[in-house]
Amino acid sequence: MHIIILGSGVVGVTSAWYLASAGHEVTVVDRQSAAAMETSFGNAGQVSPGYSAPWAAPGVPVKAVKWLMQDLSPLMIKPTLDYNFYQWMSRMLANCTEGKYQVNKGRMVRIAEYSRDCLKALREEVGIDYEHRTGGTLQLFRTQKQVDGSAKDIKVLQELGVPYEVLDRDGCADREPALNYVKDKIVGGLRLPGDETGDCFKFTQALAAKCEEIGVKFMYNTDIDGLLTDKGDIVGVKTRQGVLKADRYLVCLGSYSPLLLKQIDMRLPIYPVKGYSLTLPVVDESRAPVSTVMDETYKVAVTRFRDRIRVGGSAELAGYDLSMPEKRRANVDFVVTDLFGGGGDMDRSEFWTGLRPMTPDGTPILGATRFPSLYLNTGHGTLGWTMSLGSAKFVSDLLCGRPTDIDPAGLSIDRYPFAYAS
Repeated sequence: MHIIILGSGVVGVTSAWYLASAGHEVTVVDRQSAAAMETSFGNAGQVSPGYSAPWAAPGVPVKAVKWLMQDLSPLMIKPTLDYNFYQWMSRMLANCTEGKYQVNKGRMVRIAEYSRDCLKALREEVGIDYEHRTGGTLQLFRTQKQVDGSAKDIKVLQELGVPYEVLDRDGCADREPALNYVKDKIVGGLRLPGDETGDCFKFTQALAAKCEEIGVKFMYNTDIDGLLTDKGDIVGVKTRQGVLKADRYLVCLGSYSPLLLKQIDMRLPIYPVKGYSLTLPVVDESRAPVSTVMDETYKVAVTRFRDRIRVGGSAELAGYDLSMPEKRRANVDFVVTDLFGGGGDMDRSEFWTGLRPMTPDGTPILGATRFPSLYLNTGHGTLGWTMSLGSAKFVSDLLCGRPTDIDPAGLSIDRYPFAYAS
């Protein structure tokens, strides 16, 4: 079977790997000049199943108002007349109930835990070097209120059997020795020892090379203009290089997925959430992190690669705007300097931005559609790297007609009754 994959980020390339490994002919199409040149390029570097949780949670609307009034706000909203934004926001707010939060977090952790296991298996199989570490994630609390508020997340972790450690100030510093310099700024933390770290860009580029070795064809510098339909099915992809035809089509275009699918009357509730990151070289090991530290106050993650520190965070709702105002560095600059000052060289830091494809319930959209030849693997929000391999393996199994390793309930587009035009 010939399968065309649209998108060569980490989700598209991992999908190509599993489908080609299953014996299919695979073509990957992307407008960029190489794999992982957009959202997969400069993300926070976390593979964090234990930290997988939807934005939509009880109390978030009130928190969001407070965030917007902070000097270093983790959330920014650009005024817009875009109807899609307000529709997405209303759906996200409708998921901010305790019951829906529990369901959505359960779905996300189900995918993410599976994905981490898939990553371990693939790492053993192909031996890719992507500067990975297995030191876990430390969610850092600056206030007692944050410690108390972590109880609901701990409850979900217990129900799902996810290992965790509740740490006091000294325990946090034991796990991340550089925090000894700033212990007075923290109260405690929640450590998720099963989490990992690694450079998503390096991983994706290395896996793309492995894909080519087993026959995957990559068509870079190829703009995708639309999908062709006939008799209720997809029959081709319109590109600037002509029409491409296959037996199956898999959309892995992240934030751009709804723009493509709108042309065939599919309404994916995905909105681009803009994030920023810094990458800086390590200059003092004693002041640098050893794994990932998530600052709960500012919603910024500080992750250690081999000889670099990646700082990722902020959530800006600004549509498809990819501009990088210098003032947007403030949040990520502050956190890395406040917690790990002197660990990296800020004068040589690289500033980056990308769009995270967020669904209103946090769960990606995986699997079949009402078009027999069309499948989806998109909408992973801030957790594309974390969920990529599990999502790819799951969708690959569906495409191949094999039983899936995880429960498919609630993962497809069918959970949105408005997804198809009437």
